[in-house]
This record gives sequence, structure tokens and C-alpha cells, in this order.
Amino acid sequence: MSSTAIWWIRRDLRLADNPALHAALADGRAVIPLFVLDDRLLMSDKAAPQRTAFMLDGLRALDADLRARGGQLVVRYGQPEQVVPQLAAIYDADVYAQEDVSPFSRKRDTAVAQTAPLHLLPGLTVHPPDLIRKADGTPYVVFTPFSRAWKALPLPDRTDLLPVSDRIPTPDGLRSDPIPIEPRLTAPFPPGEAEAQRRLADFVVGGIGAYGNGRNQLDLNGTSQLSPYLRFGMLSARQAVVAALEARAAASTPTAQKGADAWLNELIWREFYSAVLYHFPHVLARSFRPKYDAIPWRNDRVEFAAWCAGQTGYPVVDAAMRQLLAMGWMHNRARMIAASFLVKDLLIDWRWGEKWLMQHLVDGDPAANNGGWQWTAGTGTDAAPYFRIFNPTTQGKKFDPNGHYIRRWLPELVLVPDRYIHEPHKMETAVQQTANCLIGKDYPAPIVDHRAARERTLSAYKAVST
Repeated sequence: MSSTAIWWIRRDLRLADNPALHAALADGRAVIPLFVLDDRLLMSDKAAPQRTAFMLDGLRALDADLRARGGQLVVRYGQPEQVVPQLAAIYDADVYAQEDVSPFSRKRDTAVAQTAPLHLLPGLTVHPPDLIRKADGTPYVVFTPFSRAWKALPLPDRTDLLPVSDRIPTPDGLRSDPIPIEPRLTAPFPPGEAEAQRRLADFVVGGIGAYGNGRNQLDLNGTSQLSPYLRFGMLSARQAVVAALEARAAASTPTAQKGADAWLNELIWREFYSAVLYHFPHVLARSFRPKYDAIPWRNDRVEFAAWCAGQTGYPVVDAAMRQLLAMGWMHNRARMIAASFLVKDLLIDWRWGEKWLMQHLVDGDPAANNGGWQWTAGTGTDAAPYFRIFNPTTQGKKFDPNGHYIRRWLPELVLVPDRYIHEPHKMETAVQQTANCLIGKDYPAPIVDHRAARERTLSAYKAVST
């Protein structure tokens, strides 16, 4: 066995509970922590500047953590199919990496494995995506039975979490390319493993107990906001699940138990969508249910631009889209409302919205983003029925009853009275003047009538469902 191993880092920017790093360090080997900057991903039409910036700053944080333990991060530009085998040959080293589920990742890893000794290990999810199958060997395509099967497997506890090594020695003389300083991160998510651990600890102490009731409320800080850290593996999926299970066991009230259960359920949804992408890679380009590829989408570019800019005249939709533009992140309930409006009110292809969010989300994950869009569109696996169409006004009233979320992201509506905050176009002219918000000038009138749009969408879906 070689005295050196390569830890090929992709979506596991952490030292704690890292199976690939743990395997690379076995038998006292020196480790080359390698990250390859691949223009095929960096320049993709679904790349998001803020997600790239978050990743690059995360690499800087990881390098600092490695240097504190006698090592360093080695960054190289190029395609891993060439970079990884070349470095493995120079050091006669085996390569250890965390498996991924996207078609691009699997094709890339297959190519690397043809010319380098590549060992793929779990870690992206708690249970490997190929593990959970029905009795007949086929994959699950409905969440609830998948969840039951997932929970029936051995669940992790704190003893399963792999510790951080005190020493991670790197061979001398290794060249590393500089980590780009552009784009710069402006999203309010400080990158790195230490921040992920801090946020998890704060959430377990102060947020998870109320998560069951608070996670859907747009006017509350009721979510974990850990998704960017899970996306890049600055926090392991296993540690997140262990935290949820421990919180459930320690819950002293039914409400607190409900909160822990709800968060665990969301983590399992993440695993479900990873499994769906693993088994059905075509979902990135087409509907899971082929008949829905025939939907006669309107695809009005002017209306799409209004949706992207948060100028639809429906305040909760516009607040969601403005939050995305400002933060590179969007509340999960807001994602569902905005997605439903695009697909079901404007009758615009869900793939347009999926791509727009991937171009902006710090936590943009191909599996979860695609799964969420296809669920809303009614085209996916465990999809909502096509006739389930959110009313954006009632959704706003239910999940932002006093308009706090709306006013935060739509400053032009700050002075609008509460009784009009979800329907500002109904203000009389005098009220508009008092609120300093003239409809059609300071804020748009609704670009579509929801009731008429609903009937139009039902007809379009029915035409391909029979």
C-alpha cells in the first residue's frame, strides 16, 4: 500500500464525520486533500455566482482547518478525468471520494475510475441512494413508503460520527493553484465547517422544538437555514439526522417532539430526491411522468421576466423572488408559492423556474431543486395532483398574516394598511396616495387573474391527462 492517499473533495468540505477522509487517512498515510476547479461546472448555464462564492470561501476555510493540522488544501484547475489520475500516478496513490448522484458526477467518476484507483464512499446521504428499494427490487417513487423503509434501516447515533483527526499530514512540495477571489460572497451565509456546527448547535437549542409549527411561517425565523452547509457537505447528513433523533428523544413536550420529527422528515425528503435522481436521471431534462411533457405551456417571456424580478402584483410571490435576489436563498414555503404561481398561474414550463433558481440559490442542489419543482408542477414522482393550485393571496394571508415578510422584501408596500397588504391593487386612490404606493407606478397591478388562470391550467393539464 502506498504511503500517500488522495482525498478528492467534491461536496464534503469538512473534516468531521467524513468517510472519504477517514478512509484516506487509514494506516497512517499522508493525505493530499484535492479539489479540482472544473469549468464545466463553474461556467455551467445553471451556475450561481453566490453559490460559487460560497464554495470558494468554504475552500479557504477548509484550507485553514487543514493547515492547523499540518496539511494543506491542494487546488487544481482542469477536468478531474485528467487531473486526478495524473496526481494519483505521481504519488502511486489510491483516491477516496464521496459518491454523488447527478448524471454528470457519475459519468465523471466512471471516467476517472478507468485510469485511477478510485474508491467511492457514502456520505452525501445517510443511507446510500441505491440501498432503499421495494421488496421487488425496484426503487420507491412515493415519499411516504420510502420514508418508512428509510426509518426501518439502522439509524445512526453519536457513536457513528467519525471524529476529526488531530493530524492530517500532506506531502511536502505540493503545488496548489490559487483559489479565485471572484465572485465575492454577499449572501448572509458565512461559509465553513465551524459556522455549520455553530448553526446546528443553535438550531437544536433554540429552534428545532418550534420547527413543526414555525417552519411554514414566512414572518418567523422558523427554519434551520442549514441547507447551504448540507449542500456543500460543511455539515454531514448523518450528523444532522443524529441531531434530529437526539432532539426527539430529549423532547419534553409534544410540540418539541413534533418539531424534531418535522425536521427529520425534511432531511428524509432530501434523501428521497437524491435517490430519485440516482435511479431516474432523466428527470433533470424531462418530466418524471412522460405524459406531462406534452403540456401546452404558454411560456410568455414578459410574464416570466416579471416573475423573476418580483413584479407580478402578487405580494407574497414578489417578496419571495426579491428575497432570492437579495439573499441567494428563499424560505421553503415561499419556494412552493412562487413555483406554483409560475407553473399554475402563468402556465410557464417548470424547467424555466428550476433553472432560474439554480442560477441564484446558494443552496442550489440539482436533486432537491428538481424534486421540488416537479412536485409543485405535478409532473414528478410523489407529485402534488395537478389540480392542487395554490392561491397566492390566501397563501400570503395564511403564512404571512400581518405582512411582515412582504414589507421586509417589498419596501414600496411598507405603508400599505394591513387589510390591503395581500391585495394592494384593491386600495382606493386616496389610500394609495396616503401609502405612497400608486398601483401601476410604484407597484404593479396583478399580471394575471388567478381564478381565470386556474381554469386555464386545469384545461391544459386535463388535455394531456386523459
